[in-house]
Amino acid sequence: MMFGINGLEWILILLAILLLFGAKKIPELARSFGKATGEFKKGQREVEREILDDDSPKPKKRASKLRKAASDLGIDVEGKSDTQLKKEIAKAIRD
Repeated sequence: MMFGINGLEWILILLAILLLFGAKKIPELARSFGKATGEFKKGQREVEREILDDDSPKPKKRASKLRKAASDLGIDVEGKSDTQLKKEIAKAIRD
């Protein structure tokens, strides 16, 4: 079940932020939030690139890391190929 935020709720949230932090702090907070979001997405892309990289020099070590990453994400690894696991990990990271 998804909870959406309608227009009135957004107005109340923005009003609360304005009251808590003041008008002068809001641009600074927005910049900080934007930077944090950017860093998170950058880290996400790096993890995706590392997992999907097929040029690793140690295939067995790569496979065990791949299976561990999949398990950590709650993906069933039994009987799945590395390619299948890579696709499922990428999907889990995007979602």
